[in-house]
Amino acid sequence: MKKIGILFGQENTFPQAFIDRINEKKINGIMAEAVMIDKVMQADPTEYAVIIDRISQDVPFYRAYLKNAAISGTAVLNNPFWWSADEKFFNNALAIKTGVPVPKTVLLPSKERPDDTTENSFRNLKYPMDWNGIFEHIGFPAYMKPFAGGGWKNVYKLNNADEFFKSHSETGQLIMMLQEEIVFNEYFRCYCLGGNEVRIMQYEPRNPHHLRYVHDGPPLSKKLLDTVKDYTIKLNAALGYDFNTVEFAVRDGIPYAIDFCNPAPDADINSVGQENFEWVVETAANMAIKRAQEHKPGQMNLTWGTFVKNAVAPTTIEPAAKKAPAKKAPVAKKAPAKAAATKGQKAVPTAKTTEAKKTAVAKKTTTTKAEKTAAAPKKPVKKATTTKRKSK
Repeated sequence: MKKIGILFGQENTFPQAFIDRINEKKINGIMAEAVMIDKVMQADPTEYAVIIDRISQDVPFYRAYLKNAAISGTAVLNNPFWWSADEKFFNNALAIKTGVPVPKTVLLPSKERPDDTTENSFRNLKYPMDWNGIFEHIGFPAYMKPFAGGGWKNVYKLNNADEFFKSHSETGQLIMMLQEEIVFNEYFRCYCLGGNEVRIMQYEPRNPHHLRYVHDGPPLSKKLLDTVKDYTIKLNAALGYDFNTVEFAVRDGIPYAIDFCNPAPDADINSVGQENFEWVVETAANMAIKRAQEHKPGQMNLTWGTFVKNAVAPTTIEPAAKKAPAKKAPVAKKAPAKAAATKGQKAVPTAKTTEAKKTAVAKKTTTTKAEKTAAAPKKPVKKATTTKRKSK
């Protein structure tokens, strides 16, 4: 008997529905249950062929348990090693390399020094930083958010440099990103399971949580939906996630990937709605059953993204060739928002081959004089006793 386990926390509707759906199918030699842990012995295999992870991002003990399970042969979805390694800023860079448009984004050092560091720990960091260059690149309004994590915690909308410096002073030891605002007229949240099963959902991130998923809206253009699905599959192939959501803001007909590091995405019936809930339960159950049937005891049964695979067998990371049109997915349409103020980074173009006997001439780049920097904060200060937190 091959067991499929689900590891979960405070959510109530999805885990039991997932378990029931698998067991109702009565697949010979396969059953599902909630994972139960009474001890964790190093390098000892678990009783599970497959584990769906919905909580280890919040419980480090579970993350360590899952790594031990994975190295002992369990197919853990999502891969706990990659989940421990990636973050939003790197993911944005990877998106550009795979040909998916993302907002212009800059990484920022923390306002306060990390524990056990001094000024000497930052001798490689130039002061003052090129704030003018950063602001001119991103533009205002802009968003500042942590480079890792989620849940719309510590997200700031900034209208000018003064607001930036004031808000940045409140972020403590958090590593932040400054990101271009994409003023959108359509917004989507897309489930992606098993690397190729995509559910496109109309989404309004400015609404209260339980009202963000839009239902029964009129259909959108097939071309736009095909592009959204293609980008969703490309991103998850590069990242190697089995269970993820990708969010897109559409500006001037171009879908920009806004958030695509959600390996334990919302799947509660009270927020996603009955139709989306039914889809994710059924698709997740089928994915887990397939992985259990393919499971090879004692071997590595994890999913690895193309980024890691290419690191083992190096190849140039370039935009993938355009795939055949994807199947149409049901979505709802929203009223247009205001026109965009700035433009973001677009997909990296595929390199063209040159004619025979022609050689590429490398162009020498020139470096312009550094732009005048704005009044900037001093080097990171010691950790404050209390740090104000702001959420959105």
